[in-house]
Amino acid sequence: MSESNAEAVASAVASATEAATEAAAGGWRRATGIAGVAIGVVAAGAAAGVAIERLTVGRGMRQKARLALDSAGPYGGLRGNPGKAYADDGTELYYEVDDVEPAEESALTRRRRRLFGRKEPAEVTVVFSHGYCLNQDSWHFQRAALKGVVRTVHWDQRSHGRSARGVAQTRDGRPVTIEELGRDLKAVIDAAVPEGPIVLVGHSMGGMTVMALADAFPDLVRERVVGVALVGTSSGRLGEVNFGLPVAGVNAVRRVLPGVLKALGQRAELVEKGRRATADLFAGIIKRYSFANRDVDPAVARFAERMIESTPIDVVAEYYPAFNDHDKTEALAHFAGLPVLVLAGVRDLVTPSEHSEAIAGLLPDAELVLVPDAGHLVMLEHPELVTDRLADLLARAGAVPAAATVDGYGSTSSSAGPG
Repeated sequence: MSESNAEAVASAVASATEAATEAAAGGWRRATGIAGVAIGVVAAGAAAGVAIERLTVGRGMRQKARLALDSAGPYGGLRGNPGKAYADDGTELYYEVDDVEPAEESALTRRRRRLFGRKEPAEVTVVFSHGYCLNQDSWHFQRAALKGVVRTVHWDQRSHGRSARGVAQTRDGRPVTIEELGRDLKAVIDAAVPEGPIVLVGHSMGGMTVMALADAFPDLVRERVVGVALVGTSSGRLGEVNFGLPVAGVNAVRRVLPGVLKALGQRAELVEKGRRATADLFAGIIKRYSFANRDVDPAVARFAERMIESTPIDVVAEYYPAFNDHDKTEALAHFAGLPVLVLAGVRDLVTPSEHSEAIAGLLPDAELVLVPDAGHLVMLEHPELVTDRLADLLARAGAVPAAATVDGYGSTSSSAGPG
């Protein structure tokens, strides 16, 4: 970390602590703007950091650029057949299904051959689970590549995307648990994939959700799951992650974060105003903790920013305790003997690649892929590589007889598309 960034981190931590004190005393209007970024964004998986280069570009120019990218950006627009599942507490969970298209369509036939060779893929459903403060659209490129080729299900976790706010959270005031998310995934599978083989794909919190499913429903894994992909995730010990910050900064953040988040969640409307007012800083933090490459497509960076900034601060607060409590290391044993892909960005500051290496160490037959120039949102930063490894996983799972290079599908280039 550069000296300027270290100073910015120290300043952010100091501001967060001051904001916590002011909030407790009732100084909400002054505190929420700072805390909504310096603390709310920390919990959103962006941690506490500042993209200094953002400060050298005029605010008006950045605002115009965001508007232009929002109107022209092609990402996140893929839609499928909608459906609803209901969690055990009654929360409405939104999902979409992309079914296999008729094989006689020539364009589809070419795409099948590109992904899997000449033979038809077996009937399998790939279920994608997204990460914290994202939604199902975070799998945009992989969805574009697989759309119509294999059956896929994309769902929004409770209180994210198009799913409803968690009933247990709004009615009973309970924080979310990873175990609860595993049961939510089971409800989606029961509704969208009541029978047939399944490949489970999860990014970050979505990977933790997959582990929780296996922990609670081992028979489902044994009888129906034929492959698993764990992308940029962790089986536990998240409380030890330093987010690329100095030890003193991390300790200060952890000391004040739980209380501040709880307080901010109770003043969500004011905090959201503060986050909007400091959108430029927010965007810089998101980019730093989402991507490793500064040259990432601006439209992709803005796409990630929109997903993360759409997560309300009270939802951020509801989820935060779950990560320190998360430990599903023993659940990994349920994936033994299955084709497993473990993939991570080497420069991931949120769920470090060492956590993926630890997972792969417990699953010696798993394929471990470490992407050198990638951060936390590796499936957006290097979509072709991720899609290619998923295609190979489908082949290893027996869903298809042979896999081939994706060759353009799942790319960030403007010429790539669902074809």
